[in-house]
Amino acid sequence: MDAHLLSWLSMSLRWFHLVTGAAWIGASFYFNWLNNNVRPPESADANPGVKGEVWAIHGGAFYRASKFGGAPAALPATLHWFMYEAYFTWITGFLLLITTYWLEAKAMMIDTAVRDLSSGAAVGVAAGALVLGWFVYDGLCRSPLAKQPRVFAALGLVLLVAASFGLFSVMAARAAAMHLGAMIGTIMAANVFFVIIPGQRALVDAMVGNKPLPLEKGAAGALRSLHNNYLTLPALFVMVSNHYPNVWGHALGWLVVPVVCVLGVCIRHGYNLRGQGAPRPFVISWIGAAGLLIVAVATYKAPVSRTASGEAAVTLTQAQMIIAARCMPCHAAEPTQAGFVEPPKGLSLQDPAVIVANREKIGAQVESRAMPLGNLTGMTDEERALLLGWARGE
Repeated sequence: MDAHLLSWLSMSLRWFHLVTGAAWIGASFYFNWLNNNVRPPESADANPGVKGEVWAIHGGAFYRASKFGGAPAALPATLHWFMYEAYFTWITGFLLLITTYWLEAKAMMIDTAVRDLSSGAAVGVAAGALVLGWFVYDGLCRSPLAKQPRVFAALGLVLLVAASFGLFSVMAARAAAMHLGAMIGTIMAANVFFVIIPGQRALVDAMVGNKPLPLEKGAAGALRSLHNNYLTLPALFVMVSNHYPNVWGHALGWLVVPVVCVLGVCIRHGYNLRGQGAPRPFVISWIGAAGLLIVAVATYKAPVSRTASGEAAVTLTQAQMIIAARCMPCHAAEPTQAGFVEPPKGLSLQDPAVIVANREKIGAQVESRAMPLGNLTGMTDEERALLLGWARGE
């Protein structure tokens, strides 16, 4: 496909992905907020089947939401379902994964310094990780461990770190991080498709057929919905980290990414505790936020002056020569690298002043091996070390 059209397709998919994702996350957050904030009815006119209710004001109007302990006596004329937000978020995300990574596996997924894979092998590992992640998670949810939340969560953390280590061991760091996020997103969407919606359909079908309500299916859906609520912040973090090589490009990136995911779970848990009326609910959220600061400090690398160690500083001229040979095929006003019609992120490195202004960003991209993409231009380890030395030592 023409590079210009492919760029527009990618942008459109990303836009659609963000829109549907915002709708899905909004619905997830709202309904979990409802579950956490419903209280026994205070009004005398409450329906006998109502377990709890919550009043709210928004946009100049009052709202009253009720939660039934089982189901109402009769189905309403209009019953709203929430599922297409999840489906289209996953579909657009999966298409983005294909167009951005799988179709460009050589450039985006393979780092020969990590593992010299063929494009087919890299895509096969990626697809297998998404499928395996769901089956392992679903199996745990159907096991007795699901009734022991703390044990379940601890085992989930271990498996998340193991999955991260496995992905980082076979593909480029950024691709590994993105596929870990895609695995989380796949689990969330599969929860909706395979458990939550079927459970809701079973409840409705039972009411229509005047049969006993399969409340256990409703409970299973509620549990998976709660899991999705906790997985939302980790999924968002991983997707945003695509632009920040200091997160996944660190030597311990395979550990940093899942650890920050867990800190996101802590932050979310604080909000859930607040809704449940727990004392000092935000303590655990602050622990999560403090953990982010600790991770940032622990992974920080101070600039190192080469002259302080007696070595000659790498000059701007030397850096320009490497950049011209290895970076400017893409980062030029008119890229010569196939598949690019304009420089990535609009960054042209033809002007020395622009190079100097972006010194730290260049250093971060070079150190993480995110650039050059797939090392298509053949940057050597010596050139990488020299460019990194210039980025840190000037």
